[in-house]
Amino acid sequence: MVKRRDVVVGMATLPLVSLGTAAFMPAWAQGEAGLDGDAVATADGDIIIHPVDHASLLLGFGAEVIYVDPVGGAERYEGLPAPTGILITHGHGDHFDLPTLEAIAASAPIITSQEVFDKLPEGLKGNATALANGAEGSLNGIAIRAIAAHNITEDRMNYHPVGVGNGYVLTLGDKQVYVAGDTEPTPDMLALTDIAVAFLPMNLPYTMTPEQALDAVNTFKPAIVYPYHYGDSDLSVLEAGVGAETEVRLRNWYPNGA
Repeated sequence: MVKRRDVVVGMATLPLVSLGTAAFMPAWAQGEAGLDGDAVATADGDIIIHPVDHASLLLGFGAEVIYVDPVGGAERYEGLPAPTGILITHGHGDHFDLPTLEAIAASAPIITSQEVFDKLPEGLKGNATALANGAEGSLNGIAIRAIAAHNITEDRMNYHPVGVGNGYVLTLGDKQVYVAGDTEPTPDMLALTDIAVAFLPMNLPYTMTPEQALDAVNTFKPAIVYPYHYGDSDLSVLEAGVGAETEVRLRNWYPNGA
């Protein structure tokens, strides 16, 4: 598998390369869900990956448009397809914003943590499900598994305590997509297998260092890794050190400034 530095600024530039296998075929394409973004092939159609900002992203798959940690106000999502499902990892303001959610959610089902569920108004709770770490659920028939997301370094434990936040593994066709949320390399993360696409955070002091992310990637070996939630982290550490099993894809997660 080819490893490349594949940099795209904004949402209007074609990626420079594609992977050398039929299983993963990144392209700048109009997906079935009406999203622009990278396309990752599955046996049941493409997964379309659309970065929004910092920790927010959209995943398109067939008729499904899954919003992950939507924040920033309704205007940030103007011109994008409405969500058919929503994932929220935890209650920090750069991952959960109630006014944004109330503006865009409509009747879309929501999967989240107990922390966030308890903060939802009754109208949204009716469509929401809280998953504990390790639990499994379904979003419009898409299998979802909650992965422990927390700090492991002693002086960072107050940022993301054990048992509060979730990452998620989604099964889309015959591929698994892992969205880590805010976390350092937990045992749950390091034990993952057969991950096609992983989104990993790396910014101090809240989540991983690039060095921690590199060690994690080289342990669970996703086919593609997207650094996100990275602030001003030095991503060259990750680019230079990943094994041959993984492609690092850099995208502009800060179109509105860091």
